[in-house]
Amino acid sequence: MDLKIGSRGSPLALWQAEWARSALQDVIPGLEVDIEVIHTKGDRVLNAPFSQIGGKGVFIKEIEDALLDRRIDLAVHSLKDLPTELPEGLEIGAISDREDVRDALVTPTGVDLESIRDGARVGTSSLRRRAQIQYNRPDLVLEELRGNVQTRLSKMDSEGMDAVVLAAAGLIRLGLEDRISELLDPEFIIPAPGQGALAIEVRSGDRDVQDAVSYLDDDETRQCVVAERTVLEVLGGGCQVPIGVWARINTGRMVMDGVVALPDGTQVVRGQIEGEPDRPEDNGSDLADILTSQGADEILFSLD
Repeated sequence: MDLKIGSRGSPLALWQAEWARSALQDVIPGLEVDIEVIHTKGDRVLNAPFSQIGGKGVFIKEIEDALLDRRIDLAVHSLKDLPTELPEGLEIGAISDREDVRDALVTPTGVDLESIRDGARVGTSSLRRRAQIQYNRPDLVLEELRGNVQTRLSKMDSEGMDAVVLAAAGLIRLGLEDRISELLDPEFIIPAPGQGALAIEVRSGDRDVQDAVSYLDDDETRQCVVAERTVLEVLGGGCQVPIGVWARINTGRMVMDGVVALPDGTQVVRGQIEGEPDRPEDNGSDLADILTSQGADEILFSLD
């Protein structure tokens, strides 16, 4: 059996594809797996916030087209970049064990968020991070920062920024954890739905590929991210709306925190629920209802 993985060309995307190739070959002896690099709109257009050029789909459309056209057999994505609604004919075949879910602050001097100077320039491409940081530190100047992980770190140095905020998982996977100045408490800066997990996207009905990638699926991670993505789906949020959701399983119970905010951080609503781990969709819906009752619907309406 031969398989072809479609991947973006960034170092992190290629790390993810290589992880999938190695994991598949470990469990299926003799399997041949190739990786095809596919360039997406999100990789080509770097002079505008991706929330303005098509949202999360700008990083995956060309890859999904290749999957639907049978030019590739599977795709590996950072799950937080995958919209809740997939094209007809595609589905998530597996969700990996989760890496560190937290956001990471990187500063040239190693200072933490509390100690960074008033008026400091902080780079991020995420409205969710921007809103929560501005809510807690309204004195900071948040600036749009696009590009892959290495590009953002380089821009921090070349453009004289005081800090950048990135997903810790990406830095860890690339062996750059020594650049992390602070891992931000996920109860303080709630992560993106699916952050830290990888999604293996396949064609619906392609039983051979589905059976192969099923070995990469992690049950606990799937339960948590299904709950998180349900919140996003129920609220109807995307890249244009700062929404954070974090689910984890503690002593047999699923605990979920959620946040919805205005992009400038001037209005923030938060909520928390506990539920049974085997009811992820119900837990996500319950948390979405709590956030709505706290005023999330007003925020979402104002951003519509």
